[in-house]
Amino acid sequence: MLTLFSPENYKTIPWKNGLGHTTELAISEGGTLDDFDWRLSIASVVNDGNFSNFAGYQRNLVLIEGEGLILDHGNGDIDELTNLLDITRFDGGSNTHGALVHGSIKDFNIMTNQRTFSPKVNCYIEQETVTVELTANSLLFAYSLTDDMTVTMPQDEGCKVAVGHLIKLSAMSEKRQGDQLTVRVTGKNMIIVQLEPR
Repeated sequence: MLTLFSPENYKTIPWKNGLGHTTELAISEGGTLDDFDWRLSIASVVNDGNFSNFAGYQRNLVLIEGEGLILDHGNGDIDELTNLLDITRFDGGSNTHGALVHGSIKDFNIMTNQRTFSPKVNCYIEQETVTVELTANSLLFAYSLTDDMTVTMPQDEGCKVAVGHLIKLSAMSEKRQGDQLTVRVTGKNMIIVQLEPR
């Protein structure tokens, strides 16, 4: 089943630590800021500062605008996001501090409950077609920074997804339990997220 999330339906949510705001694109059904299975959002970072504590969650963070962000996780691990669509993955419970390279940035956040979902996040800068195999209980999300995408399933002419819109696909209603659903996503400057149940 395809679900389209449009910019007019996105929500502005205060950061958990109160130091800024994020644009929440989508969250698992019934989810709240303190209890969810998955959440996708875009944050504007205008100052250096500490990240909110999301212990029990896995964070995937993608640079989508600006000169870059340096993350110090407080355990000796440092991640540098300096190019468009650079990705970092880290424990949401880490004592993470973000330092801006040169001016404000925007990042795309994928947060998943470590008990319920295992995330796989890939970014594609050049125009291409990406093939994803979805199992019955897995989820697929796709988002493009600059261009429309086309999402195609078997016996389907393809669905156009406008830039800035988020599409979610669940294979559960498309195929019977145990089958795989082949999905093709065509575009560029894309973020593609696959969530597998644990």
